[in-house]
Amino acid sequence: MSHGSNTDFVLAVEGLTVSFDGFRAVDDLSFYVDDSEIRVIIGPNGAGKTTVLDLICGRTRATAGSVRFRNRELTQLREHDIVRAGVGRKFQTPSIYDDLTVFENLEICYPRGRGVFGSLFFRRDQAVIDKVREVAATVLLTERLEEPAALLSHGQKQWLEIGMLLIQDPQLLMLDEPVAGMSITERRQTADLLRRISQGRSVIVIEHDMDFVAEIADRVTVLHQGRILAEGSAEAVKQDPQVIDVYLGH
Repeated sequence: MSHGSNTDFVLAVEGLTVSFDGFRAVDDLSFYVDDSEIRVIIGPNGAGKTTVLDLICGRTRATAGSVRFRNRELTQLREHDIVRAGVGRKFQTPSIYDDLTVFENLEICYPRGRGVFGSLFFRRDQAVIDKVREVAATVLLTERLEEPAALLSHGQKQWLEIGMLLIQDPQLLMLDEPVAGMSITERRQTADLLRRISQGRSVIVIEHDMDFVAEIADRVTVLHQGRILAEGSAEAVKQDPQVIDVYLGH
């Protein structure tokens, strides 16, 4: 596949490298994500999966290479500027406010150019209320809006956190093991939720549950020792002898 000027990609990662004390955690990595694509990154522990997300969202500085999001270079931007550019990132541990209601958790993330708690003192205007309700419906929490977030199930807390990103309307959403610890039903609902939110935005997911991967992935990138071992459909990757050898066989 030749990638010309990469103007067609939402995300173009090229030659991305990061070294920690001489160890290359990510080693000359290149991959390209299309609009409305769900890209799943898999691979053994220590393959560099989370580090790749850290590099894209500016948490870690690249040693070399380029990360272009809609043709805008991200590697020199600060973390909050990358968020502002339209990149949302969810970490493994939910960071919701337990004592606030689901509504308030969503409301404080509504972009108004103020700090997190500033928005609690705003008059609730209709635009915010509408947006909160729309996002709550997307993440299956309409019935729970007035409840304290502490009362949600583990899976619902994960959905709320996805909602807190969605309300900022990112064009690229990055999720680290979103179904870890979820019930089978919640996993199925999450697969459906991810397919819905990928209409019109790109989603990168780190995941190790191969059944879940097969359910959601448009393309799968397999990392091993900071490099791409294989890339393709979930089906193709599952059959790849190298992938079976270093990852799936264990």
